[in-house]
Formats: sequence, structure tokens, C-alpha cells
Amino acid sequence: MAVHEYGITDFQYIAAGAAILASGGGGSYRDAVNVIEELANSWSGTVQVRDYDGATNCCVMAMMGSPDAADSLTLADIEYSITNTVNLFENTTGATLGCVIPVEIGPINSIVPLIAVSMSNNAIQWVVNGDGAGRAVPELPQTTYSGSALLAASPCALANDAETTTALQSATLNAATAAQIETLAGGIVSAFGSFSGIALWPSNASNGYALTGNYIAGTLAQAWTLGQLLLTASSSPPTAEVAAQITGITGRTATPTLTNFYITAVTQSTTNASLDTGIIRLDNTPDHDSSTETHYIYNLNENLIMYSSLSNVPDIIAPDSICYYSESTGLGFSNATDDLAVYFDSSTGKSTGKTVSIIKVEAAPELYKAAGVVASFAGLLRNIGYAGALPYSD
Repeated sequence: MAVHEYGITDFQYIAAGAAILASGGGGSYRDAVNVIEELANSWSGTVQVRDYDGATNCCVMAMMGSPDAADSLTLADIEYSITNTVNLFENTTGATLGCVIPVEIGPINSIVPLIAVSMSNNAIQWVVNGDGAGRAVPELPQTTYSGSALLAASPCALANDAETTTALQSATLNAATAAQIETLAGGIVSAFGSFSGIALWPSNASNGYALTGNYIAGTLAQAWTLGQLLLTASSSPPTAEVAAQITGITGRTATPTLTNFYITAVTQSTTNASLDTGIIRLDNTPDHDSSTETHYIYNLNENLIMYSSLSNVPDIIAPDSICYYSESTGLGFSNATDDLAVYFDSSTGKSTGKTVSIIKVEAAPELYKAAGVVASFAGLLRNIGYAGALPYSD
């Protein structure tokens, strides 16, 4: 069992790798960079990351809600959300947490559990090297955790980032399924201000430490490896090389679908359930009027489907990942407005001239084989107008 000790530089690698692997979601990469820089001013230790041992009290930990509503997320926002959520969760379950695991891979949600361990006001000692999707996902049911008959989603704790008890807003949810928790949590998070700390899927003696076998192992280390490649490269790697590296690192086939296109239009809004929904247009020229090839990505925080003007079938469909990479910057990014601003100028409605590539990454087998996951993605896609076949649905 590999044991990793990750410090500030490693957090930076993880965020950079996750910014590609997250399929456009998992929080703002720009916010993640700023939060890690803040953390470096007050902390210089390391966090242990390793496989789950099947004997330590654990839960899934994340920030939930709209990346745009949580624009300019700070370290204090995350730390107070973690503190308030952990206190409520431990009081509810009666079990002190010894470790935590990310809900998904994403610039913010991959580092939230790491930040939790870096804090001195809790008993959390280490982070599980894995997550529930191998990418970021719009909702809780699109995870391996949700597909387990033994790992119950509740009790679920939600709490805001209040610094005082008088400003604290929190809720404990109990429901039979992750889908029901998602529905309840969406309205609560919106009431909090569109983002919240969340802790759920407890794994402890009461359920036989049921996280065991119900997560995708090794994904934090995979994000670290990809991020290290990007941040230590002397120049931006070509898209084809990044795709080949992803294949080698994750064991999942990664294919460059678009290379050096431009974002020429963005439509984005936030739903009542605190999810950002939008359409991203990509053209093969910076000015869409002169373009000869156009593609549209439909997202719900995360990218779900991409269409081409040249084909009557989709380019990529979830649960496969639709990953952003730019040869202009050598980095990935998310659908958060502050990330997109590098590539699209909303004030002029035009591309900034920086190129964007799209890499298709096949879904992890653990994800698409988990009970209900493909059907859950199908429901999301029907809601945005696609009722056709999905990969892995047989």
C-alpha cells in the first residue's frame, strides 16, 4: 500500500492535474491556486494520503454548490465550512473522523480533504487516495458511493462558512438514497448562499467500514502525476502528449477530440439547486463568423455532452469525460467564470485568442459499473434534451 506525504507543492500539482481530469467541474482552478497560496502563508507541513484501511472512521467530504456563486472562494471560506461541517457530522454520527475522502476529482474538491487534515482543530489524520467518480460530477448519484448497497449516504451534514455560532447555518439530512439527499441539499445550499461544506457517506463500525471497495482507488495520486507534468514542463505540452500521459497515468483511454480551437460564446446561469448550467461554443477560428467547424458543450457544472456541426451524433457523452486543456497556457480549467475568462472575454463576447483543446477520457469502469450511475447520467442528459444511447448502458 503506497503512502504519500503531500505538502504545498503537491497540493498545487493535484489541483493542476484535477483541472483537466474533472471534465470542467469540481470547482474553479483559479480559486484553488489562490487558496493554496493562502495556505502556504500559514502552513508548511505534509498530509498523508493512502488507500483506505477498512478500520478508520471516514466520510466523504466536499464543498457543494455553484462555483460561480462561490466566486473568489477563500481559504477561510473552506476552513470554516470544514470546521462547521465536521463538528455537526461527528456530533450526529457519534464517531470521530480519522480520515476523509474526496467526493470527486476537481481543483477545489480534490484539495478540500487535504486542507481538512492540515487544520489543527480536528482529529482527521489522513486522506484516502481515491474518490467516487474519477472525474467531477453534477450530483451525488453519479458516484460509486451511491451505487453501493452497504454505504448509506446519510446522515449528511451541511454547514456554511460562518465564523461565529450566531451566524452558523447548518442542517442534518436523513434519506434513503443519494438522489433524495441531493434534492434536499440543493435547496439548503441555495439558502446558505449557494455553497456549503458537506460530509456524508459515513464509513465506521456501524456499517462495517463500508467505504471499502466502493471508491476508485489511486485518483489523487493520478492527479498529482499529471499536474507535476504540467507545472514542471519547460513549455506547454502538445495536446496529443497530454492525452497520451492521461492514458498512461489513469489506465483509461484518452483521445484528443479537438486541438487548438477557441471559445467564442458562453451562456451560463445558476439554477435553484445551486448548479451552474451552460453552453460553451468552440470554433476553429477566434472569430466564429469565419469558422468552418463548430462544437457545443452542454454543462451542468460539469461537461455532459459535446456536439459537432459536422456530425449528426454527439462527439462525447457522459459518463466519459470532456476535459479542457490549453496549449496556450499549458493548463486545464473549469467552467467557472473566472477560469473561462482566460479564454473568453465576456465584456466583448469574443475569444481572447488563447487556444482550447478537448480531450475525451473514458469513464472509469468502477464508475459505469456502479449501480444506477449510468441511469443517473441519462436522466441529466434527458433534462437538457438528449434521450439517445449512452456509453456503457448495455
